[in-house]
Amino acid sequence: MRLTIRRRAGRRAALLAVGAMTASLLLTAPQQATAGPPNLLSNPGFETAGAAGSDMPSCWSKSGWGDNDFTFATVADAHGGTKAMKVSLTRRVDGDRKALVTENGTCAPTVVPGRQYDLSAWYKSNTPDVSVTVFRHDTTAGWQYWTDLQNPPVSAAWARTEVRTPAVPPGTDKIAWGLSVYGVGTLTTDDYALEEVGAVPPQPACSGTAEECAKGTWQVIPAQNPVRSMHAVVLKNGKVLLIAGSGNDIAQFNAGTFTSAVYDPANGSFKTIPTPVDMFCAGHVQLADGRVLVMSGNKGYPSADGKIGYQGLKDSYTFDPATEKYTKTNDMNGGHWYPSATILGNGDVISFGGLKEDSTGNVTAEKFSAAQNKWLPMNQVNQTWSYWGLYPSMILMQDGRLFYSGSHTFGNGTPGTGASIYDYDANTVTDVPGLRNKDERDESASVLLPPAQDQRVLTIGGGNNERNPAANRLTDIIDLKQPGPAYTAGPPIPQGLVDQGQGKRPQTGAEGKMFVSAVLLPDGKVLETGGGLHDRADPVFEASFFDPTTNTYQAGLATDPIPRTYHSASFLMPDGRVMSVGDNPGNGTYNHNVSIYTPPYLFKGARPQITSVIDTQWVYGDTQRITVNRPVAKAELIRPAAVTHSSDPNQRFVDLPMTVVNGTTIDLNVTSNPNLAPPGWYMLFAVDANGVPSIATWVHLGGPSALAATQEQPSAHEHTFADKLGPAKENPAQRDSAPVAPSAAGCDRHYGTANVCVPTRFPAEVRETTKARCDWLAAHQYPKRLKVNGSDPLRLDPDRDGYAC
Repeated sequence: MRLTIRRRAGRRAALLAVGAMTASLLLTAPQQATAGPPNLLSNPGFETAGAAGSDMPSCWSKSGWGDNDFTFATVADAHGGTKAMKVSLTRRVDGDRKALVTENGTCAPTVVPGRQYDLSAWYKSNTPDVSVTVFRHDTTAGWQYWTDLQNPPVSAAWARTEVRTPAVPPGTDKIAWGLSVYGVGTLTTDDYALEEVGAVPPQPACSGTAEECAKGTWQVIPAQNPVRSMHAVVLKNGKVLLIAGSGNDIAQFNAGTFTSAVYDPANGSFKTIPTPVDMFCAGHVQLADGRVLVMSGNKGYPSADGKIGYQGLKDSYTFDPATEKYTKTNDMNGGHWYPSATILGNGDVISFGGLKEDSTGNVTAEKFSAAQNKWLPMNQVNQTWSYWGLYPSMILMQDGRLFYSGSHTFGNGTPGTGASIYDYDANTVTDVPGLRNKDERDESASVLLPPAQDQRVLTIGGGNNERNPAANRLTDIIDLKQPGPAYTAGPPIPQGLVDQGQGKRPQTGAEGKMFVSAVLLPDGKVLETGGGLHDRADPVFEASFFDPTTNTYQAGLATDPIPRTYHSASFLMPDGRVMSVGDNPGNGTYNHNVSIYTPPYLFKGARPQITSVIDTQWVYGDTQRITVNRPVAKAELIRPAAVTHSSDPNQRFVDLPMTVVNGTTIDLNVTSNPNLAPPGWYMLFAVDANGVPSIATWVHLGGPSALAATQEQPSAHEHTFADKLGPAKENPAQRDSAPVAPSAAGCDRHYGTANVCVPTRFPAEVRETTKARCDWLAAHQYPKRLKVNGSDPLRLDPDRDGYAC
């Protein structure tokens, strides 16, 4: 699964279309931006020798890792002065080598948190496998890798590379950097510079009310969602695919009525789409070409006596945004009701978990080949025979491994400590520690925090749908860059108002949320919204921003007036707003209202505009030039949502380090690592210093084959993160399935129809009496007379007339 095949880029071919003069400009080293403050580096040109006995110039050190043969040499072939640094790799299996600014208090320049810095150097190289790599000194944790910023192109003559850092993180007092060589070849560098970018402009005046500027605002739009959607996918054309299938309605299932809809935000319209099978509780992911792969779904509802649970389909389809039609693929190897779906760096899709056709737990890994456009036979996919639960959150790491965050939807049949790293190539599962209350993470949300280059995952809230306690407020954060990563406690989710059937009241104590939505925003924050206090019940009205820079919540945002619990979804739109749909509580109803959230950043004055993008077909390691109408502070790619049941493991925000040519012309530096940004369509945002985003422009990352023959593409610059894990677990022996109780969904099927969920366990505050339970059902608007199917385990039918309460 880890990428070893080198790609070829089309940077030069893509730029030829803009004319010879423009192409010439773009193919040379970037123009120098307006001169900044003095160079903050010591000995930037290697002219001062090191201390006696040292074989490196003063304030420079040999750095790097891995299995490779290398040489460092101070040479006379200089750009300026009399000396330059030459680094060569003659053999490489993995790793890199670089001359690095010495990481000490004397040589490493002092920086200011929140500021940005322009890094530049002159270089010559005969390999595309070069990266500008930056380290930072944390005042608490010491020196650590920060980020890779750019892949300078091959250049036989001296060329200048320049790139701007992101804002310096809090707690950072110094940075060190150098040009890494991570492929066979030679790199010569000279005349480095580090200059501070000018101060951030003052905040603009509020363009809305004071409350809007502080909290944002929600609007319930006039049009209603025409289908009982369980799944939401933002398509490459900006429309939204809403998939219902039978919509958790057994009457629709029995009638063979399966539906989807496409919402067009340009005109506010909904179009109902013929849907071939019951895609209720399927998995879905966006393929590299923008089609949506939809896998599995519902083969059958639970039996009335509760002896058989939900059953998974083998069926698989793709949805084409251009034709708005489904097309059948080959079948999966087995049914997977509630499967995971993760796109890999080569465009393949891997899937785990869910329920089989007989309601048992599926232990088979499935792999969809992008090249063959089909699911592979089981014997062509590595198998650990592990049962990962339902909708296990499997997040792609920078080296191609998968991080199982510990978030899932139903049940606790997940392996080990609640979180683990799966190495497909080695076929090993290794637990990682630290996730608190691992058996109360049903219906939690997990996101790869912005930017993806930081490799940090946030897990939010959750509960236990079998025991049904009050949902928790826990958030845990893991840094996958650490040698032995472990979750650490994050700040608790802010509390809001909860409605338990007697009107809204403030949350108290440890009360939190499950079925929470987490949405990555273009300003780099995470919106958490929606959710409920108990499984499929008791909506919580609260929203907040999580700031990955400070690891803090901004509480007290405007709240969605519509309850959003089970089968709800919230997701980012290309205009920077957030759309929320759905709510399907245990009483079987469905809320068709659609809400739109306008974040505070859209009340901070005029938005920047992306006025041109020379090429919308991007390739890895590329440099892409855009123009904007005024200066911006950052740009990024955000992968469009494909979300269901609080789960979207493919959601990611990829930083695009900038080379600022002038106030309105910017070169964006695209990562060479497809594991950081898997191939596909992305929303490109430009964001100003006040956090105000542009409207997104759609770009495709990966590049068409027509552009593949002109320039060798850098291989992925991976790092040795998470390389000191504990021992891998012993994989289970080959088996057909894992046992899963028919009550895995937390519903007692002895009452009502299959789309009504009477809880197996009532909340702890509900006394274990017929009256208290019936009062709870009435307060939550369950049907007044629920048919009793067979026995009466919850004692809801004391007069034995065959109906509860």
